[in-house]
Amino acid sequence: MSDGDIRYKRICLKLSGEALMGVEPFGISVPTLRSIAGQVRDAMKLGCQLALVIGGGNIFRGLKGAAHGMDRATADQMGMLATVMNALAIQDALEREGVPTRVLSAIEMRDVAEPYIRRRAVRHLEKGRVVIFAAGTGNPYFTTDTAAALRAAEIGADVVMKATKVDGVYDKDPTKHADAQRYDHVTYHDVLRLELNVMDSTAISLCKENALPILVFDMTQPDNILRAIRGEVDGTRVTATQPTA
Repeated sequence: MSDGDIRYKRICLKLSGEALMGVEPFGISVPTLRSIAGQVRDAMKLGCQLALVIGGGNIFRGLKGAAHGMDRATADQMGMLATVMNALAIQDALEREGVPTRVLSAIEMRDVAEPYIRRRAVRHLEKGRVVIFAAGTGNPYFTTDTAAALRAAEIGADVVMKATKVDGVYDKDPTKHADAQRYDHVTYHDVLRLELNVMDSTAISLCKENALPILVFDMTQPDNILRAIRGEVDGTRVTATQPTA
């Protein structure tokens, strides 16, 4: 296998915390971890450089805590710690597959993760290690989607891939509306104008300013992470302009 088998060389893959639950109602599904780790292992064999950003919604979501009366900054900090737990779980699963991995945390906790330093992250990628970015941006009021866009820009990623439980971006929630229409391709401007549920506006703006394409795809289908990296999966692409006919 060679670089010719992949569409993108350096990839920032955003995984929601909920994606780690699998069919469980809460927490982390070990079979789901193993599936993700196996696909990442195979992707690394293709020659790509892969960074992961993990959410924490399977354990604690800051916005939900704030909605129940918690201080927003405190709730968001708890959510960041949840992402560290998920990052360590992914790291363990990857290392069991023989994949060299480093967790870099935006909140310093040297006993469990390296502090985030951009040059160090890039060096790890160049050495063939999977880099897992934990603790979001390290700041409250910013989502892990924004963290993914920020880290992708900082490391010079070719694309942000957002793995979700649906097969792309829709004009409305497809789980609630049978007539929801899926977009094959949409622009950053349209995402913001139509308030489409892709990423929050800060993340979209960061991608727009740095010309970072976004691919939204369904990770629940077998091997879809690997297929997305190979450019074989259907999903929604978000770029600056619509493709010409």
